[in-house]
Amino acid sequence: MKQFQIPSNPPKTSKTIRFPNDTIESIKQITESHACTFSAFVIAAVRAALEAESEPAEKGLHQKSRKTAGKHDC
Repeated sequence: MKQFQIPSNPPKTSKTIRFPNDTIESIKQITESHACTFSAFVIAAVRAALEAESEPAEKGLHQKSRKTAGKHDC
Protein backbone atom coordinates (compact mmCIF):
# COMPACT_ATOMS: atom_id res chain seq x y z
CA MET A 1 0.00 0.00 0.00
CA LYS A 2 1.30 3.45 -0.90
CA GLN A 3 2.06 5.72 2.05
CA PHE A 4 -0.18 8.78 2.38
CA GLN A 5 1.53 12.09 1.68
CA ILE A 6 0.00 15.46 2.33
CA PRO A 7 -0.13 17.24 -1.03
CA SER A 8 1.77 20.48 -1.38
CA ASN A 9 -0.10 23.60 -2.32
CA PRO A 10 2.16 25.82 -4.43
CA PRO A 11 2.10 29.57 -3.82
CA LYS A 12 -0.48 31.38 -5.90
CA THR A 13 -1.11 34.94 -6.99
CA SER A 14 -4.50 36.28 -7.95
CA LYS A 15 -4.68 37.93 -11.39
CA THR A 16 -7.68 39.62 -12.92
CA ILE A 17 -8.11 38.86 -16.60
CA ARG A 18 -10.92 39.63 -19.01
CA PHE A 19 -12.39 36.98 -21.29
CA PRO A 20 -14.83 37.51 -24.13
CA ASN A 21 -18.32 36.48 -23.01
CA ASP A 22 -18.55 33.70 -25.59
CA THR A 23 -15.29 32.21 -24.29
CA ILE A 24 -16.59 32.25 -20.72
CA GLU A 25 -19.74 30.45 -21.79
CA SER A 26 -17.74 27.82 -23.68
CA ILE A 27 -15.49 27.23 -20.68
CA LYS A 28 -18.52 27.01 -18.35
CA GLN A 29 -20.10 24.33 -20.56
CA ILE A 30 -16.93 22.27 -20.54
CA THR A 31 -16.23 22.64 -16.82
CA GLU A 32 -19.80 21.81 -15.81
CA SER A 33 -19.79 18.61 -17.85
CA HIS A 34 -16.39 17.53 -16.49
CA ALA A 35 -16.74 18.51 -12.80
CA CYS A 36 -13.89 20.99 -13.13
CA THR A 37 -13.55 24.56 -11.89
CA PHE A 38 -13.10 27.53 -14.19
CA SER A 39 -9.71 28.30 -12.64
CA ALA A 40 -8.46 24.72 -12.94
CA PHE A 41 -9.47 24.66 -16.61
CA VAL A 42 -7.71 27.95 -17.38
CA ILE A 43 -4.58 26.89 -15.49
CA ALA A 44 -4.46 23.57 -17.36
CA ALA A 45 -4.98 25.33 -20.70
CA VAL A 46 -2.21 27.84 -20.01
CA ARG A 47 0.16 25.11 -18.86
CA ALA A 48 -0.56 23.12 -22.03
CA ALA A 49 0.14 26.22 -24.14
CA LEU A 50 3.39 26.89 -22.26
CA GLU A 51 4.48 23.29 -22.66
CA ALA A 52 3.68 23.35 -26.38
CA GLU A 53 5.67 26.56 -26.76
CA SER A 54 8.71 25.11 -25.01
CA GLU A 55 8.77 21.86 -27.02
CA PRO A 56 10.75 21.78 -30.26
CA ALA A 57 8.20 22.47 -32.96
CA GLU A 58 7.77 20.22 -35.94
CA LYS A 59 8.22 21.35 -39.55
CA GLY A 60 9.92 24.63 -38.70
CA LEU A 61 6.96 26.15 -36.88
CA HIS A 62 9.16 27.09 -33.93
CA GLN A 63 11.46 29.12 -36.15
CA LYS A 64 8.44 30.91 -37.57
CA SER A 65 7.17 31.75 -34.08
CA ARG A 66 10.56 33.20 -33.17
CA LYS A 67 10.36 35.53 -36.16
CA THR A 68 6.94 36.72 -35.05
CA ALA A 69 7.76 36.91 -31.33
CA GLY A 70 6.01 39.85 -29.73
CA LYS A 71 3.38 39.93 -32.45
CA HIS A 72 0.92 37.61 -30.71
CA ASP A 73 -2.64 38.69 -29.99
CA CYS A 74 -2.29 37.84 -26.32
